[in-house]
Amino acid sequence: MTTEAEPAPAGAAGPDDAEVGRRFAAGEEQALAWAYERWAAQVHGMAVRAFGPGPDAEDVTQQVFVSAWTGRAGYRPEQGPLPAWLTGVCRHKIADTWARRDRQRRATEAAVAELNAAPAGGPAPVDSTVADRVLLLGELDRLGQPQRGIIELAFFADLTHTQIAERTGLPLGTVKSHIRRTLERLRDRLEVDGAALHA
Repeated sequence: MTTEAEPAPAGAAGPDDAEVGRRFAAGEEQALAWAYERWAAQVHGMAVRAFGPGPDAEDVTQQVFVSAWTGRAGYRPEQGPLPAWLTGVCRHKIADTWARRDRQRRATEAAVAELNAAPAGGPAPVDSTVADRVLLLGELDRLGQPQRGIIELAFFADLTHTQIAERTGLPLGTVKSHIRRTLERLRDRLEVDGAALHA
């Protein structure tokens, strides 16, 4: 067992280190509190030397004491002081964290390689004719009446302006004005929406 254990800080309350170790092994919760109070800084220092200050060092420190407490049946006070045993636990946790980091790194590299291997350009392009038709129908749905009816008569029923005026009962000038304004509106909207769709 390692000999890197440090004695309890001067002025530490409670029994001496050996007694803390014996009580810890016996499952006395107060011994866990004493152990943390006396050696958490030492354990954290080891973690910081391994990973630098930050969440990994904090996690390792916490894991060491949780693991030591749950596995206290494996600690034998007669074989060495408790802080030395904690140091050993800390070394294992540091190794586990390095292994986890390595797995994460390899997973990230694999994901990047898979992304780079994918065909360029992303998903198959949308058929432009179908897209334009869907876009036009969508814009027609936005028109109110009588504009939509007039446009449908002009372009789908192929009626002249005069025939539309006769069919709808609207003045010829009104029919022409509706068609002109509606076409201008559709042109403006299709330019914007079409650019976005084909971007």
